[in-house]
Amino acid sequence: MCVKFVHLPSGSNPNFYILAPKGQVCKIIAMDPLDLIQQGKVKRYFRTTRKLTSARLVSHLTQRAAGKEPLFIEDGDYLSLLANLKEIAQKRSLSVFAFCLMSNHIHLLLRPEAGELAAAMRDLFSRYALFFNRKYERKGHLFGSPYRQAVCLDEGYLIAASLYIHNNPVKAGICQSATKYRWSSVRLYCDDQAPASFVSSELILDLIGGAEKGRDKYRRMLEKSKALDAEMVFEQPDALEGFRKALAEIFPSLFRSFRGVKNVAEADLLDPEELEQQIEAARSGKLGSRPQTRKAMQFLIAQLISRGFTKVKIAEMIGVSRKTVYNLLNQKPKH
Repeated sequence: MCVKFVHLPSGSNPNFYILAPKGQVCKIIAMDPLDLIQQGKVKRYFRTTRKLTSARLVSHLTQRAAGKEPLFIEDGDYLSLLANLKEIAQKRSLSVFAFCLMSNHIHLLLRPEAGELAAAMRDLFSRYALFFNRKYERKGHLFGSPYRQAVCLDEGYLIAASLYIHNNPVKAGICQSATKYRWSSVRLYCDDQAPASFVSSELILDLIGGAEKGRDKYRRMLEKSKALDAEMVFEQPDALEGFRKALAEIFPSLFRSFRGVKNVAEADLLDPEELEQQIEAARSGKLGSRPQTRKAMQFLIAQLISRGFTKVKIAEMIGVSRKTVYNLLNQKPKH
């Protein structure tokens, strides 16, 4: 299969790579990716190294404390961050779907409705750090690094992210059941009597059967998924991708129903199965060695990076050396 690879030149929004899968000739198109998507001229796009802040993209965000420092010490700390999240979500037009506050890290599943993700996260984390440092008379950075972002590529990925987030306390050995953990949004998904909240569970529950049936099914999925051997995303950046695949094996009919459906990201993004085909093509040498192939390899690497795979892991997956991966990433496109 021939694909058109698009790398945007400097100054035209370098966050995006584009694939247009029809046609026999590969060529470069220098246009703003969102314009192309809106016009229906391209179907797939991915981030490379910078954060995607476009409106209507659902993201799983993670943030952790610096070193072994705690982020929360007492109940008031958790409540303070949640109050800030609620206020900022309203101010910056964020739809929040799930959260889990652990003692030294944070998980958020949300969608910016107005493209203000970066500003919202800056407000949230800087405001909380100021509060925490003042309260405990400490100095220095509270958070270890900029937050991480994984864009939810499809409905299956969205459900996997939600289950992963809510089962985090179980994996950490804090509780036997996710529903027993206080500082997450799990009650909204499992409790029929859950109070009204700024966190919206409807999007995900609708995908698995609606409010009533969805809650019952979510409880069962939560219980079954806690037994999966999921890695922690901070140690294994591609952990959520593996978790999604494992879930698809347990709930095959549900995840099959999501194939070809891309309402979450509001763009026709590359299916996991298509990605595996491209990986196999690279490993078998079927991509060849022409200039177009170098572009396709660069794009394949960008896809894998966007899903959280490390460069070392990518080299192993596509059957090339680490040096080749680094060279392809650093190679400037020829126009």
